[in-house]
Amino acid sequence: MHALVTVVGALLAMAAVSALGLWAAGAADLPDGAFAPVVAATVVTAVGGTVKLSGSAGDLADTQAGLTVIPLSVTLTGALVIAWGFLRPLRHRAVAGTAELAGWAARIAVLWLLGLIGLALAARHTFDISLGNDALGELGDLFGASPRIGFTTDVPLSVFVGVVWLAGVLVLALLVSRGAPLPAGLLRFQASVRPAAYAMVALLLACVVIGVVVALVVAATRGHVAETFAVILLGMPNLVWLALTIGLGATWNGRVEGPFGLPMPHVLDEVLRTPDISELNLRTLAEHDGRVWWLLVVDVVLLLAAAFVMAARSPARVRAWQHAVHMALALALTVFMICLVGRVSAHYGLSVLGIGDLGGGLAGELFLRPRLWGAVGLAVPWGLLTGFAGALSARHVRRRGEVRAEQTG
Repeated sequence: MHALVTVVGALLAMAAVSALGLWAAGAADLPDGAFAPVVAATVVTAVGGTVKLSGSAGDLADTQAGLTVIPLSVTLTGALVIAWGFLRPLRHRAVAGTAELAGWAARIAVLWLLGLIGLALAARHTFDISLGNDALGELGDLFGASPRIGFTTDVPLSVFVGVVWLAGVLVLALLVSRGAPLPAGLLRFQASVRPAAYAMVALLLACVVIGVVVALVVAATRGHVAETFAVILLGMPNLVWLALTIGLGATWNGRVEGPFGLPMPHVLDEVLRTPDISELNLRTLAEHDGRVWWLLVVDVVLLLAAAFVMAARSPARVRAWQHAVHMALALALTVFMICLVGRVSAHYGLSVLGIGDLGGGLAGELFLRPRLWGAVGLAVPWGLLTGFAGALSARHVRRRGEVRAEQTG
Protein backbone atom coordinates (compact mmCIF):
# COMPACT_ATOMS: atom_id res chain seq x y z
CA MET A 1 0.00 0.00 0.00
CA HIS A 2 2.82 2.39 0.86
CA ALA A 3 4.43 1.73 -2.52
CA LEU A 4 1.17 2.65 -4.26
CA VAL A 5 0.89 5.87 -2.26
CA THR A 6 4.51 6.73 -3.10
CA VAL A 7 4.12 6.24 -6.85
CA VAL A 8 0.69 7.86 -7.15
CA GLY A 9 1.82 10.77 -4.99
CA ALA A 10 4.91 11.32 -7.15
CA LEU A 11 2.99 11.22 -10.43
CA LEU A 12 0.26 13.51 -9.11
CA ALA A 13 2.81 15.98 -7.76
CA MET A 14 4.68 16.02 -11.07
CA ALA A 15 1.44 16.43 -13.03
CA ALA A 16 0.33 19.28 -10.76
CA VAL A 17 3.63 21.14 -11.10
CA SER A 18 3.58 20.59 -14.86
CA ALA A 19 -0.01 21.79 -15.22
CA LEU A 20 0.55 24.92 -13.14
CA GLY A 21 3.76 25.75 -14.97
CA LEU A 22 2.22 25.21 -18.40
CA TRP A 23 -0.84 27.23 -17.39
CA ALA A 24 1.40 30.10 -16.31
CA ALA A 25 3.21 29.83 -19.64
CA GLY A 26 -0.09 30.15 -21.53
CA ALA A 27 -0.43 26.53 -22.64
CA ALA A 28 -4.00 26.39 -21.37
CA ASP A 29 -4.96 28.20 -24.60
CA LEU A 30 -3.63 25.42 -26.84
CA PRO A 31 -6.27 24.39 -29.39
CA ASP A 32 -8.18 21.14 -29.70
CA GLY A 33 -7.90 20.12 -26.07
CA ALA A 34 -4.15 19.74 -26.19
CA PHE A 35 -3.47 20.87 -22.63
CA ALA A 36 -3.91 17.51 -20.85
CA PRO A 37 -1.76 15.56 -23.35
CA VAL A 38 0.91 18.26 -23.11
CA VAL A 39 0.91 17.88 -19.31
CA ALA A 40 1.35 14.11 -19.71
CA ALA A 41 4.17 14.67 -22.21
CA THR A 42 5.87 17.07 -19.80
CA VAL A 43 5.87 14.47 -17.03
CA VAL A 44 7.25 11.85 -19.42
CA THR A 45 10.09 14.11 -20.56
CA ALA A 46 10.82 15.02 -16.93
CA VAL A 47 11.99 11.44 -16.29
CA GLY A 48 14.01 11.28 -19.49
CA GLY A 49 11.30 10.07 -21.85
CA THR A 50 11.29 10.90 -25.54
CA VAL A 51 8.56 12.94 -27.22
CA LYS A 52 8.51 12.93 -31.01
CA LEU A 53 7.15 15.91 -32.94
CA SER A 54 5.57 15.57 -36.35
CA GLY A 55 4.26 18.13 -38.81
CA SER A 56 1.86 18.16 -41.71
CA ALA A 57 0.89 21.03 -44.00
CA GLY A 58 -0.65 19.41 -47.04
CA ASP A 59 0.91 18.42 -50.34
CA LEU A 60 2.13 21.94 -51.15
CA ALA A 61 3.92 22.61 -47.88
CA ASP A 62 6.56 21.17 -45.66
CA THR A 63 7.12 21.33 -41.92
CA GLN A 64 9.95 20.33 -39.63
CA ALA A 65 9.94 20.31 -35.85
CA GLY A 66 11.95 18.91 -32.98
CA LEU A 67 12.23 19.44 -29.23
CA THR A 68 14.62 18.10 -26.61
CA VAL A 69 14.47 19.56 -23.11
CA ILE A 70 13.99 18.19 -19.60
CA PRO A 71 11.74 20.28 -17.31
CA LEU A 72 13.92 19.82 -14.26
CA SER A 73 11.51 21.45 -11.80
CA VAL A 74 9.10 18.60 -12.53
CA THR A 75 11.95 16.10 -12.35
CA LEU A 76 13.07 17.40 -8.97
CA THR A 77 9.52 17.29 -7.60
CA GLY A 78 9.09 13.65 -8.55
CA ALA A 79 12.51 12.69 -7.22
CA LEU A 80 11.88 14.27 -3.81
CA VAL A 81 8.47 12.62 -3.39
CA ILE A 82 9.74 9.18 -4.43
CA ALA A 83 12.84 9.45 -2.24
CA TRP A 84 10.71 10.40 0.77
CA GLY A 85 8.27 7.57 0.18
CA PHE A 86 11.06 5.03 -0.39
CA LEU A 87 13.01 5.97 2.73
CA ARG A 88 10.14 6.42 5.17
CA PRO A 89 9.59 2.70 5.96
CA LEU A 90 13.36 2.21 6.30
CA ARG A 91 14.03 4.90 8.87
CA HIS A 92 15.40 3.97 12.31
CA ARG A 93 16.96 0.82 10.93
CA ALA A 94 20.65 -0.01 11.30
CA VAL A 95 21.08 -2.59 8.55
CA ALA A 96 18.80 -3.98 5.87
CA GLY A 97 19.34 -7.07 3.76
CA THR A 98 19.89 -6.81 0.03
CA ALA A 99 16.82 -8.94 -0.68
CA GLU A 100 14.64 -6.73 1.51
CA LEU A 101 15.76 -3.51 -0.18
CA ALA A 102 15.46 -5.07 -3.62
CA GLY A 103 11.93 -6.30 -2.89
CA TRP A 104 10.81 -2.90 -1.62
CA ALA A 105 12.34 -1.17 -4.64
CA ALA A 106 10.78 -3.73 -7.01
CA ARG A 107 7.26 -3.04 -5.71
CA ILE A 108 7.74 0.67 -6.37
CA ALA A 109 9.28 -0.05 -9.78
CA VAL A 110 6.35 -2.20 -10.96
CA LEU A 111 3.80 0.45 -10.04
CA TRP A 112 6.00 3.16 -11.54
CA LEU A 113 6.25 1.15 -14.76
CA LEU A 114 2.46 0.93 -15.04
CA GLY A 115 2.07 4.64 -14.37
CA LEU A 116 4.66 5.54 -16.99
CA ILE A 117 3.00 3.37 -19.61
CA GLY A 118 -0.30 5.12 -19.00
CA LEU A 119 1.26 8.58 -19.23
CA ALA A 120 3.25 7.72 -22.34
CA LEU A 121 0.12 6.47 -24.10
CA ALA A 122 -1.79 9.61 -23.08
CA ALA A 123 0.95 11.97 -24.27
CA ARG A 124 -0.08 12.27 -27.91
CA HIS A 125 -2.06 14.91 -29.75
CA THR A 126 -2.28 16.90 -32.98
CA PHE A 127 -3.42 20.50 -33.36
CA ASP A 128 -3.47 23.28 -35.94
CA ILE A 129 -1.13 26.28 -36.00
CA SER A 130 -2.43 29.55 -37.37
CA LEU A 131 -0.43 31.28 -40.09
CA GLY A 132 -2.06 34.61 -39.31
CA ASN A 133 -4.24 36.90 -41.41
CA ASP A 134 -1.61 38.02 -43.93
CA ALA A 135 -0.97 36.78 -47.47
CA LEU A 136 0.79 33.64 -46.24
CA GLY A 137 -2.21 32.70 -44.14
CA GLU A 138 -4.51 33.20 -47.12
CA LEU A 139 -2.27 30.98 -49.25
CA GLY A 140 -2.35 28.30 -46.59
CA ASP A 141 -6.14 28.36 -46.47
CA LEU A 142 -6.41 28.42 -50.27
CA PHE A 143 -4.21 25.39 -50.83
CA GLY A 144 -5.15 23.51 -47.68
CA ALA A 145 -1.66 23.94 -46.32
CA SER A 146 -2.40 25.13 -42.80
CA PRO A 147 0.22 23.46 -40.64
CA ARG A 148 -0.60 20.83 -38.06
CA ILE A 149 1.81 19.88 -35.34
CA GLY A 150 1.54 16.62 -33.50
CA PHE A 151 3.49 14.90 -30.78
CA THR A 152 3.70 11.40 -29.48
CA THR A 153 5.99 9.43 -27.22
CA ASP A 154 8.35 6.62 -27.97
CA VAL A 155 6.65 4.38 -25.42
CA PRO A 156 9.24 1.56 -25.07
CA LEU A 157 12.19 3.95 -24.86
CA SER A 158 10.40 6.37 -22.53
CA VAL A 159 9.38 3.58 -20.18
CA PHE A 160 12.88 2.07 -20.15
CA VAL A 161 14.57 5.42 -19.45
CA GLY A 162 11.93 6.24 -16.83
CA VAL A 163 12.64 3.02 -14.94
CA VAL A 164 16.39 3.70 -15.10
CA TRP A 165 15.66 7.19 -13.74
CA LEU A 166 13.69 5.65 -10.88
CA ALA A 167 16.57 3.31 -10.06
CA GLY A 168 18.94 6.26 -9.96
CA VAL A 169 16.64 8.17 -7.60
CA LEU A 170 16.33 5.20 -5.23
CA VAL A 171 20.08 4.59 -5.15
CA LEU A 172 20.79 8.27 -4.57
CA ALA A 173 18.20 8.37 -1.79
CA LEU A 174 20.00 5.53 -0.01
CA LEU A 175 23.34 7.27 -0.44
CA VAL A 176 22.16 10.64 0.82
CA SER A 177 20.16 9.60 3.87
CA ARG A 178 22.23 9.00 6.98
CA GLY A 179 19.36 7.15 8.65
CA ALA A 180 18.62 4.75 5.80
CA PRO A 181 20.05 1.24 6.24
CA LEU A 182 22.54 -0.27 3.83
CA PRO A 183 23.25 -3.94 3.18
CA ALA A 184 26.11 -5.19 5.34
CA GLY A 185 28.38 -5.60 2.32
CA LEU A 186 28.11 -1.88 1.47
CA LEU A 187 28.65 -0.43 4.93
CA ARG A 188 32.37 0.05 4.30
CA PHE A 189 31.58 2.57 1.55
CA GLN A 190 29.27 4.84 3.54
CA ALA A 191 32.08 6.85 5.19
CA SER A 192 33.39 8.08 1.83
CA VAL A 193 30.28 8.09 -0.37
CA ARG A 194 27.39 9.22 1.82
CA PRO A 195 28.81 12.56 3.03
CA ALA A 196 29.84 13.53 -0.50
CA ALA A 197 26.47 12.53 -1.98
CA TYR A 198 24.62 14.47 0.73
CA ALA A 199 26.79 17.55 0.16
CA MET A 200 26.15 17.53 -3.61
CA VAL A 201 22.39 17.14 -3.21
CA ALA A 202 22.42 19.95 -0.64
CA LEU A 203 24.42 22.10 -3.09
CA LEU A 204 21.95 21.53 -5.92
CA LEU A 205 18.93 22.18 -3.70
CA ALA A 206 20.54 25.35 -2.31
CA CYS A 207 20.98 26.62 -5.87
CA VAL A 208 17.29 26.02 -6.56
CA VAL A 209 16.21 27.79 -3.36
CA ILE A 210 18.37 30.80 -4.18
CA GLY A 211 17.01 30.88 -7.72
CA VAL A 212 13.41 30.77 -6.50
CA VAL A 213 14.03 33.61 -4.04
CA VAL A 214 15.66 35.76 -6.72
CA ALA A 215 12.83 35.00 -9.17
CA LEU A 216 10.17 35.97 -6.62
CA VAL A 217 11.98 39.24 -5.88
CA VAL A 218 12.17 39.98 -9.60
CA ALA A 219 8.48 39.20 -10.02
CA ALA A 220 7.56 41.46 -7.11
CA THR A 221 9.68 44.38 -8.28
CA ARG A 222 9.60 44.17 -12.07
CA GLY A 223 6.42 42.32 -12.95
CA HIS A 224 6.21 39.43 -15.44
CA VAL A 225 4.59 37.34 -12.72
CA ALA A 226 3.17 34.64 -15.01
CA GLU A 227 6.46 34.22 -16.87
CA THR A 228 8.37 34.00 -13.59
CA PHE A 229 6.12 31.32 -12.13
CA ALA A 230 6.32 29.35 -15.38
CA VAL A 231 10.10 29.34 -15.05
CA ILE A 232 9.96 28.36 -11.37
CA LEU A 233 7.53 25.50 -11.95
CA LEU A 234 9.10 24.13 -15.11
CA GLY A 235 12.74 25.08 -15.44
CA MET A 236 14.29 26.70 -12.39
CA PRO A 237 16.93 23.95 -11.93
CA ASN A 238 17.74 24.23 -15.64
CA LEU A 239 18.73 27.87 -15.08
CA VAL A 240 20.41 27.75 -11.67
CA TRP A 241 22.43 24.60 -12.34
CA LEU A 242 23.54 26.13 -15.64
CA ALA A 243 24.57 29.21 -13.64
CA LEU A 244 26.49 26.99 -11.20
CA THR A 245 28.63 25.55 -14.00
CA ILE A 246 29.16 28.96 -15.58
CA GLY A 247 30.32 30.32 -12.22
CA LEU A 248 32.93 27.56 -12.17
CA GLY A 249 34.23 28.80 -15.52
CA ALA A 250 32.44 26.39 -17.85
CA THR A 251 31.42 27.38 -21.37
CA TRP A 252 28.21 26.42 -23.14
CA ASN A 253 27.62 26.83 -26.86
CA GLY A 254 24.25 27.86 -28.21
CA ARG A 255 22.13 29.87 -30.55
CA VAL A 256 18.69 31.47 -30.50
CA GLU A 257 16.87 32.31 -33.71
CA GLY A 258 13.30 33.19 -34.64
CA PRO A 259 10.35 33.09 -32.22
CA PHE A 260 12.10 30.87 -29.70
CA GLY A 261 13.69 32.39 -26.64
CA LEU A 262 15.21 31.48 -23.30
CA PRO A 263 13.41 32.47 -20.11
CA MET A 264 14.71 34.92 -17.57
CA PRO A 265 17.28 36.30 -17.18
CA HIS A 266 17.00 37.85 -20.62
CA VAL A 267 20.76 38.33 -20.81
CA LEU A 268 20.93 34.68 -21.89
CA ASP A 269 18.78 35.45 -24.92
CA GLU A 270 20.89 38.53 -25.71
CA VAL A 271 24.13 36.57 -25.73
CA LEU A 272 22.81 33.68 -27.80
CA ARG A 273 20.72 35.60 -30.37
CA THR A 274 23.49 36.00 -32.94
CA PRO A 275 23.94 34.82 -36.56
CA ASP A 276 26.56 32.28 -35.53
CA ILE A 277 27.00 29.86 -32.66
CA SER A 278 27.71 31.81 -29.48
CA GLU A 279 29.70 31.10 -26.35
CA LEU A 280 27.92 31.37 -23.02
CA ASN A 281 30.34 31.93 -20.14
CA LEU A 282 31.26 34.51 -17.52
CA ARG A 283 33.09 36.71 -20.02
CA THR A 284 30.36 36.89 -22.65
CA LEU A 285 27.62 37.35 -20.06
CA ALA A 286 29.60 40.10 -18.29
CA GLU A 287 29.81 42.03 -21.55
CA HIS A 288 26.04 42.50 -21.30
CA ASP A 289 25.65 42.64 -17.51
CA GLY A 290 28.59 43.09 -15.13
CA ARG A 291 26.59 41.68 -12.21
CA VAL A 292 27.20 38.21 -13.66
CA TRP A 293 30.56 38.15 -11.87
CA TRP A 294 28.60 37.61 -8.66
CA LEU A 295 28.06 34.06 -9.89
CA LEU A 296 31.72 33.42 -9.11
CA VAL A 297 31.29 34.70 -5.55
CA VAL A 298 28.12 32.70 -5.00
CA ASP A 299 29.80 29.54 -6.30
CA VAL A 300 32.73 29.98 -3.91
CA VAL A 301 30.40 30.39 -0.91
CA LEU A 302 28.19 27.45 -1.89
CA LEU A 303 31.10 25.10 -2.59
CA LEU A 304 32.82 25.97 0.68
CA ALA A 305 29.56 25.36 2.53
CA ALA A 306 29.08 22.03 0.75
CA ALA A 307 32.65 21.00 1.54
CA PHE A 308 32.17 21.92 5.20
CA VAL A 309 28.96 19.87 5.39
CA MET A 310 30.70 16.93 3.75
CA ALA A 311 33.60 17.06 6.20
CA ALA A 312 31.31 17.54 9.21
CA ARG A 313 29.32 14.41 8.28
CA SER A 314 32.45 12.31 7.70
CA PRO A 315 34.26 10.24 10.32
CA ALA A 316 37.13 11.99 12.07
CA ARG A 317 39.63 9.50 10.67
CA VAL A 318 39.18 10.88 7.13
CA ARG A 319 42.13 13.14 6.36
CA ALA A 320 41.99 16.56 4.73
CA TRP A 321 43.49 15.38 1.45
CA GLN A 322 40.92 12.58 1.32
CA HIS A 323 38.13 15.12 1.77
CA ALA A 324 39.61 17.08 -1.13
CA VAL A 325 39.62 14.02 -3.38
CA HIS A 326 36.07 13.05 -2.39
CA MET A 327 34.86 16.59 -3.05
CA ALA A 328 36.61 16.74 -6.42
CA LEU A 329 35.12 13.44 -7.59
CA ALA A 330 31.65 14.32 -6.31
CA LEU A 331 31.68 17.77 -7.91
CA ALA A 332 32.96 16.40 -11.21
CA LEU A 333 30.13 13.84 -11.29
CA THR A 334 27.62 16.54 -10.37
CA VAL A 335 28.79 18.85 -13.16
CA PHE A 336 28.75 15.91 -15.56
CA MET A 337 25.12 15.23 -14.63
CA ILE A 338 24.18 18.90 -15.06
CA CYS A 339 25.76 18.95 -18.51
CA LEU A 340 23.80 15.87 -19.56
CA VAL A 341 20.37 16.98 -18.34
CA GLY A 342 20.76 20.70 -19.05
CA ARG A 343 20.98 20.45 -22.85
CA VAL A 344 18.26 22.20 -24.83
CA SER A 345 17.36 21.78 -28.49
CA ALA A 346 14.28 23.06 -30.35
CA HIS A 347 13.51 23.89 -33.96
CA TYR A 348 10.47 24.55 -36.12
CA GLY A 349 10.14 25.45 -39.77
CA LEU A 350 7.43 25.86 -42.41
CA SER A 351 7.54 26.31 -46.15
CA VAL A 352 4.45 26.98 -48.30
CA LEU A 353 5.05 26.99 -52.07
CA GLY A 354 8.62 27.91 -51.33
CA ILE A 355 7.53 30.95 -49.28
CA GLY A 356 9.21 30.77 -45.93
CA ASP A 357 11.73 28.15 -47.04
CA LEU A 358 11.90 26.80 -43.51
CA GLY A 359 13.48 30.05 -42.45
CA GLY A 360 12.85 33.69 -41.84
CA GLY A 361 9.92 34.51 -39.62
CA LEU A 362 8.39 31.06 -40.09
CA ALA A 363 11.25 29.15 -38.52
CA GLY A 364 13.02 29.10 -35.23
CA GLU A 365 15.96 27.34 -33.65
CA LEU A 366 17.26 27.16 -30.12
CA PHE A 367 20.02 24.97 -28.80
CA LEU A 368 22.28 25.01 -25.80
CA ARG A 369 24.97 22.42 -25.17
CA PRO A 370 28.00 22.33 -22.87
CA ARG A 371 31.65 21.87 -23.55
CA LEU A 372 31.36 18.77 -21.45
CA TRP A 373 34.89 17.71 -20.64
CA GLY A 374 36.05 21.27 -20.14
CA ALA A 375 33.31 21.77 -17.54
CA VAL A 376 34.10 18.48 -15.78
CA GLY A 377 37.81 19.26 -15.85
CA LEU A 378 37.22 22.64 -14.17
CA ALA A 379 35.19 20.97 -11.44
CA VAL A 380 38.17 18.89 -10.29
CA PRO A 381 40.46 21.73 -9.07
CA TRP A 382 37.45 23.53 -7.62
CA GLY A 383 36.59 20.39 -5.67
CA LEU A 384 40.16 19.84 -4.48
CA LEU A 385 40.54 23.40 -3.19
CA THR A 386 37.16 23.73 -1.54
CA GLY A 387 37.25 20.17 -0.20
CA PHE A 388 40.58 20.81 1.52
CA ALA A 389 39.36 24.15 2.89
CA GLY A 390 36.14 22.56 4.12
CA ALA A 391 38.07 19.81 5.90
CA LEU A 392 40.23 22.38 7.70
CA SER A 393 37.21 24.43 8.76
CA ALA A 394 35.45 21.33 10.15
CA ARG A 395 38.38 20.09 12.24
CA HIS A 396 36.83 21.21 15.53
CA VAL A 397 33.29 20.11 14.73
CA ARG A 398 31.99 17.43 17.08
CA ARG A 399 31.43 14.24 15.04
CA ARG A 400 29.50 11.08 15.78
CA GLY A 401 31.16 8.00 17.21
CA GLU A 402 34.88 8.37 16.68
CA VAL A 403 35.35 11.91 17.98
CA ARG A 404 33.47 11.12 21.16
CA ALA A 405 35.53 7.96 21.62
CA GLU A 406 38.76 9.88 21.13
CA GLN A 407 37.71 12.49 23.66
CA THR A 408 36.88 9.91 26.30
CA GLY A 409 39.96 7.78 25.62
